[in-house]
Amino acid sequence: MDSVDIEARLRRLPLFSEVDAASLARLAAAVRMRPLERGALALRAGDRCEAFFVNLGAPIKLFVLAPNGQEKVIELVAAGQSFAEALMFLGRPSPVTAEALGQTRLLVLPRAAVLEAMAADQRLALYMLAGLSRRLHGLVGDVQAYALQSGVQRVIGYLLSDTKGDGPGLVELPVSKATLASRLSLTPEYFSRVLRELEEGGLIRVQGRRIHIASVRRLAAYPGP
Repeated sequence: MDSVDIEARLRRLPLFSEVDAASLARLAAAVRMRPLERGALALRAGDRCEAFFVNLGAPIKLFVLAPNGQEKVIELVAAGQSFAEALMFLGRPSPVTAEALGQTRLLVLPRAAVLEAMAADQRLALYMLAGLSRRLHGLVGDVQAYALQSGVQRVIGYLLSDTKGDGPGLVELPVSKATLASRLSLTPEYFSRVLRELEEGGLIRVQGRRIHIASVRRLAAYPGP
């Protein structure tokens, strides 16, 4: 991947969409490319995070482990999204592990290069703050959903998150149902039970990871049990 392609990919990130060309070129020149196979770790809990990452391929799973060994998925990072920005600035051991759920490549932006670019262009610090604020807002929304919404409402909310209009829709799950259940703070068994309930109600049809929505409007109005 050449520097022009790297700059274009960085430019697509909200963090860098308004950064001037010189600062973007400086960042692109410092980027390292890191390939990851399925199951490989980009970041391990307990390690210091000295860079942040842009995912270019299969989803990256950010998760923590409970004392009993149970896994809780914190975030699923799709292609084109970044992660570990806040961890990079903290300079503390990472509380999360980042695992590739398929073959992917990462753009790795070292902390020193980001700090140098911020010193050269003070607007970059504002963009970084705005990006971190959006991430925090999303996490607060997750906490509100877990506290105030039923499991059925969480599943429906996920299925409708990227759908448009009121008619039929199609959702392709990017990860396994078990991983997605953990992301929604549900057990895999409960997640599957909700899908069966919605399917028996004629609201969806499940074909592996493909979820056919009969009517977005009807699914959104479903009150649950």
